[in-house]
Amino acid sequence: MSAKSDPGRSLALLWGSHQRPGRSGLTVRAIVTAAIELADAEGVDAATMRRVAERLGAGTMSLYTHVPGKTELTDLMIDTVIGELYTGVDDPASRGGWRDGLRYIAERNWDLALRHPWLLDVTGGRPTLGPHAFLKYEAELRVLEGIGLSDLQQDSVLTLVLTHVEGVARTHAGLAKAQRESGMTENEWWRATAPVLERVAHGDYPVASRVGQASSEVYQASSDPAHAFAFGLDVILDGVQRLIDK
Repeated sequence: MSAKSDPGRSLALLWGSHQRPGRSGLTVRAIVTAAIELADAEGVDAATMRRVAERLGAGTMSLYTHVPGKTELTDLMIDTVIGELYTGVDDPASRGGWRDGLRYIAERNWDLALRHPWLLDVTGGRPTLGPHAFLKYEAELRVLEGIGLSDLQQDSVLTLVLTHVEGVARTHAGLAKAQRESGMTENEWWRATAPVLERVAHGDYPVASRVGQASSEVYQASSDPAHAFAFGLDVILDGVQRLIDK
């Protein structure tokens, strides 16, 4: 949030009714849905109050009677898509033991980031404290409840898993953007780049050359976010097991 934003106003809007129409016939839900559709298609910067109003066939000023500004709209967008994660507060914990539960949490958050890549541009700072965000936190912590971790450890483990997901999702988004802008797939880019790197870097950087070549032959690209996601998650889960066993 900017320094001029009002957290209390945003919280009241997040926890208020989104279906009650105003005099213009608009609802908060309709405004947020239109904004999410714009962000999914063109990025979060496209979800301006003017563009949302145009999409709804309404005047820009009529939106402000429901949503005070872009900050509050963004908070609503975030909390709304978070609501796509789970069917209920016990959804992750119902997947089996804590390992299956954490894996499910990671996979659901990974899928959400790929479905709504603009989330990566608007999250990472202060949390959006809406109803879906609270349900998310409760649902994810229930996976770790009663397995021998302290409250702080539960929060830290969950943060570690979600930070891993977010980091790899950023790499995935960056590669997708590079492919769109260059017109080259990762495989095409790597095949064009690898021979040059072989000539200029092989002698001076033997370890980097060996490891880079070995991994790129497997990936057929400079990197593989899906592999990084799965590998990193397995290592994290093994580490959590050791923490529990202490």
